[in-house]
Parts: sequence; C-alpha cells; structure tokens
Amino acid sequence: MGTITTNTDKPRYSAEDLKEFEELIHAKLAQAEETLRLNRDSLQRLSANTTDDTYSVHDDIEDATTIMEREDLTRSVVRQEKFISQLKAALGRIRTGEYGVCRMTGQLIPKERLRLVPHATLTVEAKNQRPEPRPEPEAPVRNPEEGDYD
Repeated sequence: MGTITTNTDKPRYSAEDLKEFEELIHAKLAQAEETLRLNRDSLQRLSANTTDDTYSVHDDIEDATTIMEREDLTRSVVRQEKFISQLKAALGRIRTGEYGVCRMTGQLIPKERLRLVPHATLTVEAKNQRPEPRPEPEAPVRNPEEGDYD
C-alpha cells in the first residue's frame, strides 16, 4: 500500500489506502452517531424530568447537579455533532481525492496520524506552526466603592 501521484505531481494515497481510511471513517461515524443519539436521549430525559414549572422543596445541590449534568450533556452533543461533521467532510475529501493531504504544506499526512485522527487536515508539524488562540481579555473587576472606570 503506497502513495500514487496524479498528473499534477501532487502526492496522493492509493485507492487501496483510501478504501482503508473510508472503512475506518464509516466505523467511527457509526460509533459517533450512536453516542450522539444516546446523549440526546439522556438530555431529553433529563429535561423532561425537571421540576422547573412546579413548586418543590429540592436541595439547591440537587438542582445544581441537574443543571451541571444538562450542561455537560449539551456540550457533549455539540462536540459529537462537530465530530460527525468533520468525519463526513473527510469522506467528501476521499471522494474528491484530497484526503490525507495537508492543507498547509501539500504533503501527505502520515498514515499513523490518519488512523488516529481520520478527519485530520494538517500534519502535526503544520498544526504546531499555527499561532496559539488568544484568550479573551478579562474584564476589570470593579469595586463599587471606587466608582466607575473611564
């Protein structure tokens, strides 16, 4: 199993290699879709069992735990949806022949990386060369006794 070159002299993986990656992506996609379904079901059950519209004497801790669970599940659903979208985009790149090619360098992404992260679009080196995302600046803490800041 090796690479092939097209008439544009750009490196590409062979049809055999692409078939392997396609099967891997389909397996990960099925697993991700099942995880998404389970998370959505859990979120729906958790939301259906709330007492937001009734009066009850619940512990604040129990309410906070429920809210945190709901937030965690919501974040998990969003992550799974993004992962599924990335896997589907990788399948599209297989169809167009662009799969496995680093979008920054044009070099082949190593097979080992693609087996671990089949939706990767960058080599590790290219990813490490990207600038770090800047954190949001924190708003100054205001002391009410000091008045407004201008």
